[in-house]
Amino acid sequence: MEKFIKIKDTDEKFRVNNIYCIGKNYLEHIKEFKNQEIPTEPVVFCKPNSSVITPDIGIKIPDFNGNKISGNLQNETEIVIAIGKDGHKISRENSFDYIKGIAIGLDMTLRDIQSKAKEKGLPWVISKGFYTSSPISEIIPFNKISNPDNLSFNLKVNGEVRQKGNTSDMMFKIDFIISYLSEIFYLSEGDLIFTGTPEGISKMNEGDKLEVTLLDENSSELISFKTFIV
Repeated sequence: MEKFIKIKDTDEKFRVNNIYCIGKNYLEHIKEFKNQEIPTEPVVFCKPNSSVITPDIGIKIPDFNGNKISGNLQNETEIVIAIGKDGHKISRENSFDYIKGIAIGLDMTLRDIQSKAKEKGLPWVISKGFYTSSPISEIIPFNKISNPDNLSFNLKVNGEVRQKGNTSDMMFKIDFIISYLSEIFYLSEGDLIFTGTPEGISKMNEGDKLEVTLLDENSSELISFKTFIV
């Protein structure tokens, strides 16, 4: 399934290829889960590109045999890196050269399914990769980002702030993430990297209205989007 994301203020579209995700990248988020070890290297998982949607579609827990497969849909707000050219074994010093732009997105999670899979040592791609799990904003060209290591973002649910974060609080910074992934995978033009979520995860309910905002180091809004739980 081909997926495209608009590049902000241009006629260009970004064709989504692979989606890499970094887990446990904010210390306070790790503390939300009991008995979780602090990672010494990035926790990496993948999502299918079919999970990406424009925010106007809305987020829906999948049905199977007429019943919703989960009873605990949770929010995870994240900075998303869009890779603009192919690269392998990229140095940290050169990593920013491979960024097409930055977006803000949601890595919606079926927490009950994820928890059960983890307990059994099973893969948990269903909990992260279901259709509509990855609403994402337009991509801001990287030359419009003054300091990628000081980007703040927030999520409002029904008008109330639920999550707040800043890339300065990442345990693994953007340049390291790109370099690390490129040592293991061959990064390609069109790849997306979800960089992890801060504290503030919580259960979503049908009808909830979500608003996500990305701000620069001067607290000026770069982009925002609204979506909802179906």
